[in-house]
Amino acid sequence: LCAGGAPSLSYQQLKDLKKTSVLHIDVRERWEIDRSGKIPASINIPLGELVEALQMDPTEFKERYNQKMPSKSDPVVFSCLAGTRSKQALGFAMSLGFS
Repeated sequence: LCAGGAPSLSYQQLKDLKKTSVLHIDVRERWEIDRSGKIPASINIPLGELVEALQMDPTEFKERYNQKMPSKSDPVVFSCLAGTRSKQALGFAMSLGFS
């Protein structure tokens, strides 16, 4: 798991963060979610779609992902299987102005 202020989070830290208004984006492929399951209350945006998704119109984001689009200052956590893609996702988000 990867978040801007803490590059690595434990599952317990994520559970604690989810008690606040953090958006949790799982950047694994959809087939991985189907095979392995997902963390409750996360949304799936595969890494290959992330840059486009984070630049969408908020209405389109809500329609596609059934979640309010995060503002550039909202807390967001990325996760994947081993941490490599979540770190890439963090880099993409930060390059788009997310803090």
